[in-house]
Amino acid sequence: MLAPEWDNALLMKKDHVAPFFATLQAANPEPETELEYTSVFELLTAVLLSAQATDVGVNKATRKLFPVAHTPQAMLDLGLEGLESYIKTIGLYHSKARHLLETCRMLVERHGGQVPRTRAELEALPGVGRKTANVVLNVAFGEPTMAVDTHIFRVANRTGLGPGKTPHEVEVQLLKRIPAEYLVHAHHWLILHGRYVCQARKPQCWQCAVSQYCDYTPKTPAPG
Repeated sequence: MLAPEWDNALLMKKDHVAPFFATLQAANPEPETELEYTSVFELLTAVLLSAQATDVGVNKATRKLFPVAHTPQAMLDLGLEGLESYIKTIGLYHSKARHLLETCRMLVERHGGQVPRTRAELEALPGVGRKTANVVLNVAFGEPTMAVDTHIFRVANRTGLGPGKTPHEVEVQLLKRIPAEYLVHAHHWLILHGRYVCQARKPQCWQCAVSQYCDYTPKTPAPG
């Protein structure tokens, strides 16, 4: 269900979409994920661990994990208890550890230890859903995908950029409405905007660079 504040959100005017992203691009020409990684496998691992967790929390764990297990086989060699000892500070670490080890086993047995490049093969990995696959396809392989997390879902609905009742509806709307020249980086611009400016409880409308394209109110700091 949509939050009451945007369940009747208006669609952003078509001629506002390009300048909306041009403004975000001007402020941050080469946006990047805040998850730390040095390989596609490390990226996949970090994204798997990031579900219902913060990037900061995941990074703290992977800074110790990746130096000892930066390949699927090395991760398998840790075993369940060994892996859990590195990620126990992350929410849902028991199930995440199991999924990650199952994924590593499939990567070794079916893909020669490499992360596959197709959506179907990625989504066949345990614990990898559409959102995770979209992140890997976008960040690692430069494909114009849209991984709709809580930040993108909120920003898309609140601004009217791509309203929808489900993450998939929002994804379809955004892919249809965002100009091609902005699609590769749009995922990161929207996440960062939602994380630091268009926040859930207290959107910083008064310091938002794209507020002129958004009908959401208020645009000024709340009293007190």
